[in-house]
Amino acid sequence: MGASGYAGRELCGIITQHPGLSLAFASANEQRGQRARVGSTEITYVATEDAPLNKAEVVFTALPHGTAAKWVGNARNVGARVVDLSADFRPGAAESSRTRAPYGLTELMRSQIPGAEIVANPGCYPTAILIALAPLLVEGRVLPGATINVSAASGVTGAGYSVRPDLQFAEVVEDFKAYAVGNEHRHILEMRAVAAELGGSEVDILFTPHLLPVARGILATITVPITEHSPDDAELWRRFYANEPFVEIADQPPSLRDVVRRNVVRLSVAKAANVRQPTLIIISAIDNLMKGAAGQAVQNANVLLGLTEQAGLPA
Repeated sequence: MGASGYAGRELCGIITQHPGLSLAFASANEQRGQRARVGSTEITYVATEDAPLNKAEVVFTALPHGTAAKWVGNARNVGARVVDLSADFRPGAAESSRTRAPYGLTELMRSQIPGAEIVANPGCYPTAILIALAPLLVEGRVLPGATINVSAASGVTGAGYSVRPDLQFAEVVEDFKAYAVGNEHRHILEMRAVAAELGGSEVDILFTPHLLPVARGILATITVPITEHSPDDAELWRRFYANEPFVEIADQPPSLRDVVRRNVVRLSVAKAANVRQPTLIIISAIDNLMKGAAGQAVQNANVLLGLTEQAGLPA
């Protein structure tokens, strides 16, 4: 549902190439009746109201925030399970709407996904940032009372498919700017809630997003005051994610070229010099439409259905 948006089209493309899934329908109200090519397959969009929900075992809802919950309920009423890509069921949303929905940050919450009725797919920024922070939070290595500073930049597809003057080519190209300044971006509540669950209840996250003049990708620079350094700080991440095929620990800072069109989080860890407080600098990179949206949604669906977790996903 919401198949004509950037994440929706990416989902259709993955599903049509998936060895264990087939596409039951693709709904898009404004483009109902229109045809679209995803990979080597041509699909025809149906109206949201005409979507045959009862023909699907799993429904992916890539609908706007605030409107997805209704259609998630409709899908559940006919017995379909749901992977929801909106913010409606994520941590930080109204508690009443998310009590039944495990958070689908798969590497950290995998045990909660099998058998779930609804999985709340994480936001793109939270995916890049929380995967990077989780080992420190779980191990209690972040300095109590510290402020974790995050400066992250996203390609323009992260803003969605709706037409906006400030996202037109001539407005974006050859420019770079911050937005949602003031630590009030809608993802901050999600990140704070999950960080607290992981053991970071005594830390703050100061998050400043930026708009990159590229189509896709997120690069986050995260500075974290820690209790003390170890001889090899990156060893914590290598151990924590040792068996995770979609998390890569790099010796050098990653770039967008390392991750675009791949369902991976690639990160590096460095010790900050010339500061009084022990501090780590973590660089985290993802494709916002893959690991930050559609790829992670399919990863969650694979776990939900008992399929091989890597099935259909480019690593």
